[in-house]
Amino acid sequence: MDERRLPSPCVVILVGAGAAGKSTWAAERFAAELVVSSDRLRALVGAGEDDLAASADAFALLETVVEQRIGRRLTTVIDTLGLDRARRLRWLQLARAAGMPCVAVGFDTPAAECRRRNRLRAKRIPADVLTGQIRAWGAARSELPNDGYDDVLQPGVVRVVPEAFVEASSAVERQAAAPTGLRFGLQLSSYRGGRAGLASWVREVATKAEAVGFDAIYVMDHFRQIPQVGRAWDDFLESWTTLGYLAACTTRVRLGTLVSGITYRNVAHLGKIAATLDVLSGGRAVCGVGLAWFEAEHKAYGWPFPSVGDRYALLEDALQLLPVLWGPGNKPFQGRVLDVPDTTCYPRPLQERLPLLVGGSGRRTLRLASKYADAVNVFGDVAAVRERAAYVRSLTDRPVEITHLSTTLIGDDAAVERLRPRNQNPAKYAASVNAGTVDDQIGRFRELAEAGAAEVMLTLPDLDTLDEAGRVIAAFRV
Repeated sequence: MDERRLPSPCVVILVGAGAAGKSTWAAERFAAELVVSSDRLRALVGAGEDDLAASADAFALLETVVEQRIGRRLTTVIDTLGLDRARRLRWLQLARAAGMPCVAVGFDTPAAECRRRNRLRAKRIPADVLTGQIRAWGAARSELPNDGYDDVLQPGVVRVVPEAFVEASSAVERQAAAPTGLRFGLQLSSYRGGRAGLASWVREVATKAEAVGFDAIYVMDHFRQIPQVGRAWDDFLESWTTLGYLAACTTRVRLGTLVSGITYRNVAHLGKIAATLDVLSGGRAVCGVGLAWFEAEHKAYGWPFPSVGDRYALLEDALQLLPVLWGPGNKPFQGRVLDVPDTTCYPRPLQERLPLLVGGSGRRTLRLASKYADAVNVFGDVAAVRERAAYVRSLTDRPVEITHLSTTLIGDDAAVERLRPRNQNPAKYAASVNAGTVDDQIGRFRELAEAGAAEVMLTLPDLDTLDEAGRVIAAFRV
């Protein structure tokens, strides 16, 4: 049976008579903490799940729990009869107020089957009560299509996934039927192994990444860890030195920064560094440059942090100067803010044109990239990539590639639970790291390729999933 994917977070309302299979279905498809069950709440406030005298208190508690969970935007599966339309519409209104999708799952189990299952129970639903529920289901069945849910489903294979993967299954089918090529880069954003073990850890990760099929390895260009990833005192390697080490550890992958802050080095010196890497790596260097944003890092190292306008002027000059440095001769360069009297840079890069990649998604950055760069690295979902690719195409006929960086957790709910910060809810964490299975990721990257991405860069929260990343990459080898 085809799997139906629901966006996380969402509200799922189960509707059907007793013994229709609602609780069994929910238990097989959702983690127990997502399911709000009237039977379990009856056991909590009464003498057991069959303590009918506790029903009123159980339903009052259910309403409170449902309201609190939806108010916190947590996926909530409501496992009760669901036959009271007023209750259903209240839950739907709560979902709408929270901006959450809401679906109903109707259990159209034949009356005879409900009665058969009921007879097998140790504690049966009274026959007349079950008959009343079956009749009520007949009315609810006609009401559900008109209640206003995002969808009314039949019981089947259902999985709640981050928004990025809702349409992934059809994209997987497209990739299998008509494969498209896509390059993959691995970004290293943190380092492990301790001071004595860093070198071996970097080497092991790089050689494994190359072996499983990555096309490139990138490193962040910072001098201490950024707050989005870790603590300032975490071990963090200087980028271009690390790339030089990676050149000796690998044989095939391209090597670059995502991206070098344009304020961090004399730009001509940066050009010399990149040219040297290209020569020593056998023509595998990529020079990524960007506006530089981490003001605290500048202050910590005693560097000035120019205004946005001044940094843009420097970046535009740099994008023009670097190809001059990598070209023949020693002609001078005079830009808006850069003055380089002699652009001698030998040995020249092995690549005829050492690729220039600009990092950033803003329109001003995209305009600079379209004018001077070979590629621009953007963030965002598929729609954002499609819009930015179209904008770049509207600006130039030059072949400017779109690349895309995202955190990518290849794993299931257990991986999310193992890696998420203790104080962050699983759904929010899963969305932030694009957590999904190998097939989920194949679908997402196919959609990004269709949107215009030529290369995707992955930051893997769990580097033990390099083999799984290799399976994703293999799907795009055409």
